[in-house]
This record gives sequence, structure tokens and C-alpha cells, in this order.
Amino acid sequence: MAADPRTIADFTATLPNGEKTSLADRVGKVVLVVNTASKCGFTPQYAGLEELWRRHRDQGFEVVAFPCNQFGGQEPGDADEIASFCDVNFGLSFPLMGKVDVNGQNADPLFDWLKAEAPGVLGSKLIKWNFTKFLIDRAGKVVRRYAPTDKPAALEKDIERLLKAPAQT
Repeated sequence: MAADPRTIADFTATLPNGEKTSLADRVGKVVLVVNTASKCGFTPQYAGLEELWRRHRDQGFEVVAFPCNQFGGQEPGDADEIASFCDVNFGLSFPLMGKVDVNGQNADPLFDWLKAEAPGVLGSKLIKWNFTKFLIDRAGKVVRRYAPTDKPAALEKDIERLLKAPAQT
């Protein structure tokens, strides 16, 4: 990671098998990063996220989900259990990363950056619950943060606008 991260390209993510992968290949795409959980009241949003992904992936859109167990213990499973749940119940085809913390001293650096770039209500740097969403433009910069209550379909106009815009560096 760069000393002063400026884009998503400055980060890596852990895959469900424990391997690290660079997020640099996301630059040039419009990316929606979401912290997820399988046993949450917002879990049905997986269906809407999959729908957005399928509708816009050919234009350069990607959803990247990061399971998190920090909110009510709502993601207790291991990587295989999470993947199986998402496949069986929602037919997910977008990338599902390894489980992360999004708050606290063990927070994944990507989420520390996302929170700093797009604070929550009243400037809060904390993520309050599962299914908080961060929209990133083609240049790899955070554009907007969405609350867990924001349904995926409500993000579509913002996604389409970014897909039509050229990448700015």
C-alpha cells in the first residue's frame, strides 16, 4: 500500500482462499465495494447487487463484496460456507473476498481509506452496519458512500452516470 493512498489501486484484498490480490485492475472500472453478511436483515440486497452487476458488467462495472462479522455476529461462517450460501440463495457471480473487519484497530486498510474519503452522517468515520456501500469511479477514486438502507436499485443512476464518464486521473 502506498504511504498516502489515493486510489483503489493502492490496495490489496484477501481472497477467500487467503491469497492477496491487487485491486489495481479495478482502475478503469466503476466499482461498488460493499461490506456484507449472510444473516442480516439487509442480506436480500445480494439479489439487487447481483442484478446491478449483471446489467452493467459489460460496460465496466464491478461489485466487490467483503463479508464482515463485526455487526451482531451476522457473518459467522468460513469462506466456503459464505460462498455456498451466496451461490445457493442468490446465484452470486460477482467477486466475494475474504472476511474482513471494517472498523477498529484490525480494520482492513481499504475500509479505513473508504471511510476517510467518504465519511458517514455528521462526518462519522465508522461503518454503522452491514451493506454499507462505496461507489468508486473509473479513476479509482471514491465518489459516494451509501447507507445500508439504500437499496442497490437506488444507486443505478449514479452508476450509469459514472459508466458514461471518461476516467479522470
